[in-house]
Amino acid sequence: MTQCLAQLPLGILHGKRVTGQFDGGDISSDGGLVLLAQADAQLGLTRQMAACLRDVRQPGKVRHRREELLAQRVYQIAAGYEDCNDADDLRHDPVLKAVVGRLPETDHDLASQPTLSRFENRVTRRELWQMAQVLVDQFLARHEAARPKYVILDFDATDDETHGQQQFAEFHGYYDHHCYLPLIVTGQVAGGPQELLVAWLRRGACHAGRGALAVLKRLVARLRAQWPGVPIIVRGDSGFALPDLYTWCEAQEKAVWYVIGLAKNSRLLALAEPHLQAARAEHERTAEKVRRLHDAEYAADSWPHERRVLIKAEVTDRGDNPRFVVTNLRGAAAGLYDLYAARGEMENRIKELKCDLRIDRTSCHRFAANQFRVLLHAAAYLLLCALRYGLAGTELARAQVSTLQRRLLKLGVRVKETARRVWLQFASSCPLQSLWPLLLARLKPRPA
Repeated sequence: MTQCLAQLPLGILHGKRVTGQFDGGDISSDGGLVLLAQADAQLGLTRQMAACLRDVRQPGKVRHRREELLAQRVYQIAAGYEDCNDADDLRHDPVLKAVVGRLPETDHDLASQPTLSRFENRVTRRELWQMAQVLVDQFLARHEAARPKYVILDFDATDDETHGQQQFAEFHGYYDHHCYLPLIVTGQVAGGPQELLVAWLRRGACHAGRGALAVLKRLVARLRAQWPGVPIIVRGDSGFALPDLYTWCEAQEKAVWYVIGLAKNSRLLALAEPHLQAARAEHERTAEKVRRLHDAEYAADSWPHERRVLIKAEVTDRGDNPRFVVTNLRGAAAGLYDLYAARGEMENRIKELKCDLRIDRTSCHRFAANQFRVLLHAAAYLLLCALRYGLAGTELARAQVSTLQRRLLKLGVRVKETARRVWLQFASSCPLQSLWPLLLARLKPRPA
């Protein structure tokens, strides 16, 4: 790699000239990627995903194996390099080469942007389906040791704004721009963290709940295959208020419960009005926010029978704030509404996916290639979550993805390759160096 040896004048410090020069040797700004590679070795994530892909290239001409291509792309995304173009510089990075499985100095460089783009664009729908199953496999493997008391499945949709001629990118009136509308599903085991199960790219103008029932059926079948009879709770906002979904849940012999938001309408507001009147009176008397929880039997015109609806009659300084939730769960209205409201934590998961990992960087023309990118970003997210789980009991146990990137991955390191070893020399003043032995011990690969 050609280095610029020009001296850079950077001012005067206490009478001494400060001079910069790009001759430090093999140094990387992403030394923490070795932790990510340890997490990947424990989970077998990129290996499992790469096994879903059929390599149609001529074997004698292959320089970058599919496992290396997929790992390179996922590790780059996790480190904050979401664009394929970044590979043209990072392909020389000594740490990235090492974590992908190549010697940092003596092995040839990693794949360039054109190679990765060809890799992304030759994926098939069948391969995408198999890769999507790996996300669920990872969830089940993480919790295989014990049968959970219950599992919560959170469904949500989010916009993925598009700016070019991507297939199936359409104008969405609610978001007021051209976009895709991905479906995100997380799973939560008995009070644990929300874990990514589904990241499914959909065309831009579809309904928020499009395909949700089909996804739910497959998820319930997979969960029940490992944990027969485990109670499953489905949560979602009013975009998933689908009569077919309620009917299917109610028809299951083994419990599938739902708590799903309902959009306001005149009949629901009429049911809430007596409770809102009482809340208004109390608010006028105390000048404080008042929240009352009640329930009622209600049937929309498209429903075959009445269902239980939770009514939140809330009054604040800004006025009335009624909310409605349909459910087939039994129990006190207040507790059930709080269970529904806890789904708001999923917004943080979507924020991490979009803001920290740029899962919405779907700029390929082919829809299948964009779905492939979504799964690559999902894989990067799972690896960072594995680091977060490994940091349980530490100051980073609940850290956001952006914090993990900044404090764990973005570490300067000098790389040296000798006849017998590859040395990674981190800064002596690294503030989180005490966490590394603990994290590495928790990230030991699972026994075969």
